[in-house]
Amino acid sequence: MIESSILLVMALFFFMAMLFVVSQRFKISYPILLVVGGLAISFIPGMPQISINPDMVFLVFLPPLLFEAAWYTSWNSFWRNRRSILTMGFGLVFVTSLAVAYISVSLIPGFTLALGFLLGGIISPPDAVAATSVLKDVNIPKRGITLLEGESLVNDAASLTVFRMALAVIMTGAFTMQEAVVGFFTLAVMGIFVGLVIGHILYFFLRYIAKSSSITTPITLIAPYIMYIVAEHFEWSGVLAVVSGGLFLSFRSKDYMNYHTRIQATEVWETVAFLLNGFVFILIGLELPIIIEGIESVSKEWALNIALIITGAIIVVRIGFIYAASYIPYLLSKKIRRKEGHPGWKMPLVLGWAGMRGVVSLASALAIPIYLTNGQHFPHRNLILFITFVVILITLVVQGLSLPWLIKAVKLEGNSEELPEEAQIEAIRYRLVKEEMKVLQTKYAKELEESNTLKAINLQLKRSLEATATNLSSEAKIKLANERGLYKKVMQDLIDVRRKIIYDMVAEKIYDESVLRSLEHNLDLEESRLNRK
Repeated sequence: MIESSILLVMALFFFMAMLFVVSQRFKISYPILLVVGGLAISFIPGMPQISINPDMVFLVFLPPLLFEAAWYTSWNSFWRNRRSILTMGFGLVFVTSLAVAYISVSLIPGFTLALGFLLGGIISPPDAVAATSVLKDVNIPKRGITLLEGESLVNDAASLTVFRMALAVIMTGAFTMQEAVVGFFTLAVMGIFVGLVIGHILYFFLRYIAKSSSITTPITLIAPYIMYIVAEHFEWSGVLAVVSGGLFLSFRSKDYMNYHTRIQATEVWETVAFLLNGFVFILIGLELPIIIEGIESVSKEWALNIALIITGAIIVVRIGFIYAASYIPYLLSKKIRRKEGHPGWKMPLVLGWAGMRGVVSLASALAIPIYLTNGQHFPHRNLILFITFVVILITLVVQGLSLPWLIKAVKLEGNSEELPEEAQIEAIRYRLVKEEMKVLQTKYAKELEESNTLKAINLQLKRSLEATATNLSSEAKIKLANERGLYKKVMQDLIDVRRKIIYDMVAEKIYDESVLRSLEHNLDLEESRLNRK
């Protein structure tokens, strides 16, 4: 039994890899192909049914995925766009949940308002992985990506809070507005507190106690689970604990990570995130036929109609809300008009259409308990699951495939004041090389006169501001044993200078943090090559 289950999981992972290769070849977002592929293989005769313990869904999938998203979020960009992110992350979730609650109550016989809010909390948060995967090869202003990624961090916490409160009402039958409001702020504040406390503890351990860089990556892997479990043990928000702790550890990572650790952690986390995201997306397709068979309260045709109506409603609500959130502050505030300019109609439309649902919605739906506390079956559980799966499927496939076309059709262009990524790289490299030359001509003035190797390096820096000072001619010269040590020492100093300037640029908030992260990764690779010689 165990062997067959492991074999099935391994086969699914291999199938995921094949679909990912296909998605790369045809430039289709891989979550879309995974969902469609999972649905296709679910109809294979003899295909075993895959069931997951609802209590394990949040614990296994959510903590690492949330931590990975927080780790690669630019705090500077997040803070600069905090008004829009928080408005979309919190306000849109509550408005969507409210709309879904009242629409579902009016459509489904015996559906209570608490069940409506439960469904609303499940399907309200869009999935940043799906959106960024779709937009990867599309030219879209950087601010749009920042808003989608920042929104996903906040709306996960907001939607799961709505989900938990609605679930508590259904399980206990008790609800008061005052308790709900107090409970929300308690969950949020204490969840953030737990994440920051554990983040500080791990930061202290990694920076001052752990001497081996090989322990850092395993610590980052278990960190989200520690934060989540501790917060949930005290019935606070494990989601916000993971997000806040991940943001803190990422922001301070330069203090306890060296080049080797950063390269290792990046590769490990990319693999973990792909496997977890991929498994969840393929599970969406696999589970859909099983969920359809379990619908009992209404006919399958009526259930599909309900799901389509609710899907259309959340798309309309999202687009309308984003337009309102873009134009109302612009009309009411001179400061916002001066700072952000006219929102236009293109960006709100694209952001509204980019509301594809994914991992969090699936995890929430599967986490609904099968039985109530009194032993009765959870009311309308399979119908809620079916609606959730249809919402995910339609938003992923229809919106995901049409989003690149929409961006090209409306001719969405970046802000004229937004410096292109290539120009940012050029400006950063120019500054880095200037600082390298300054170090070379001051700290190594004497050696520069005597060493042919240093003369070659200096000549390279003068010839091209984009040179990395590690070309083939330099590498050939350092094979001389008497200059190997000097070369490595000088190059290490130059790498350290460039890394320090990059960290200074992060604090200056002039360039995109993603660009600076990319350049820092190049430095890590360069330092890795240098230390292998």
